[in-house]
Amino acid sequence: MATLTFYGHSCFLMEADGKRAIIDPFLSGNKASGADPNSIEVDAVLVTHAHGDHLGDAVAIAKRTGATVVAVHEIAQYCKQQGVAEAFGMNLGGAHDFEFGRVKLTIAHHSSGIVGPDGVMALGVPCGFLLTMGGVTLYHSGDTALSAEMELIGKLHEIDAAALCCGDTFTMGLEDSIIAAKMIGAKLNIPMHFATFPAIQDTGQEFVDRLADDGLRGRVMRAGETIELP
Repeated sequence: MATLTFYGHSCFLMEADGKRAIIDPFLSGNKASGADPNSIEVDAVLVTHAHGDHLGDAVAIAKRTGATVVAVHEIAQYCKQQGVAEAFGMNLGGAHDFEFGRVKLTIAHHSSGIVGPDGVMALGVPCGFLLTMGGVTLYHSGDTALSAEMELIGKLHEIDAAALCCGDTFTMGLEDSIIAAKMIGAKLNIPMHFATFPAIQDTGQEFVDRLADDGLRGRVMRAGETIELP
């Protein structure tokens, strides 16, 4: 068994067997997160890509807690340059067993980079995560367009919960996210990446309602809410 806590936008914290991993900790820059990054205690920080609303407080949390940052190689190296002691670089399709659980990187069709004093710096490629802790698997899509790879993800893995972006403009919109949910076949579908910015003002509820019409289970999580999985 595992628990899953939502901190707004695309940030989730998964806990099992006394271990905790947070994904895309966009907290201090998101007033709706309901969380203080200085209160987050984790063993790992997973980052899907380098945009500020996903890299977020990853470096600060990892430096304070000693958590391992897990990300594509370029982001891991960047975090080390920023003073993170433990950063583990991976790449698409690769998997690794850590003390806190198993991580596999999945394809995400998006971009990845940060804005610095010298302009925009690209940092590797974006990804999604298959995170398994306590025998429970979460698929976090990251920021992505709909893609045929999602059907393979569903066929090759038993997914207990899928966190799927649905806010449109920067990621999948409602129609595409529903198709994605059908392809993946998770036991529970949780909308994310909505209602944070003016360009993505969606409640996520229509996503859940439409899935119910097709016999699929969905749930809109409130910021700060914790649920048990599976």
